[in-house]
Amino acid sequence: MDAAGTGLETDEGFFQRLGGGRFLAGPFTRGPWDENSQHAGPPAALLGRAVDERPGAREDMRIARITYEILRPVPLGAVEVTTSVLRAGRGTEVVEAVLTPEGGAPAMVARALRVRTAAEPVPAVLPGPELPPPGEVDPTPFFPLPWDVGYHTAVETRFTRGAFLEPGPGTCWMRMQVPLIGGEETRPLDRVLVAADSANGIAAVLDITSYVFVNSDLTVHLHRHPVGEWVCVEAATSVDPAGIGLVDSRLHDEKGPIGRGAQSLFVAPR
Repeated sequence: MDAAGTGLETDEGFFQRLGGGRFLAGPFTRGPWDENSQHAGPPAALLGRAVDERPGAREDMRIARITYEILRPVPLGAVEVTTSVLRAGRGTEVVEAVLTPEGGAPAMVARALRVRTAAEPVPAVLPGPELPPPGEVDPTPFFPLPWDVGYHTAVETRFTRGAFLEPGPGTCWMRMQVPLIGGEETRPLDRVLVAADSANGIAAVLDITSYVFVNSDLTVHLHRHPVGEWVCVEAATSVDPAGIGLVDSRLHDEKGPIGRGAQSLFVAPR
């Protein structure tokens, strides 16, 4: 199956595994602002995957919170991912994952809080679905870009409120059309983290031709991992005259809310 008409097979993935903690970031990772840099969603998901699949990772724990520092643009090409355990306890642990482009300095650092899952079920307190399901929403095209292949062709988007380049809050269903790692199964956490960094664009409140509003971090809290292929990002942005902003997002799947996201913004005239 072709991804959004690009002519590339969907099992190519955002990344190819090279071995030894190294991955090749392919054209689907390309972001909307620079043809040589990645959208932050795919490398964020790659770091989340590394936290969960590192040697010795406990199977009775799950990521409840993960925070990313985006230190610099992440280039396309080969990257290395390393992990280390910062704190280990009976019920929680904190794991750090670092993504470093080949021959460069670290570009993204993630710290994840993993929480032990209950051995016996506890009473669930979960709100139900609040949004129109993606099957009832028409696809929404990405805004025009000068390159044919990138994140914009690898992820399907369907807005229930707002649109790209429409100022104000936005709500958008998103679905990965390629796997995170070529030839490997897509996991629930992959879907959330590939989508969550897009909140900044979904809830853009300023004209992108007149202002830059760049997020240098991302925090995702999850009370449960998603089910199904779709993740919805319901986002709103606040900006102070000092040029500091915050994007607050609610994350959903088709069964209801799954968590929240937040991004700090640097805002300035172009």
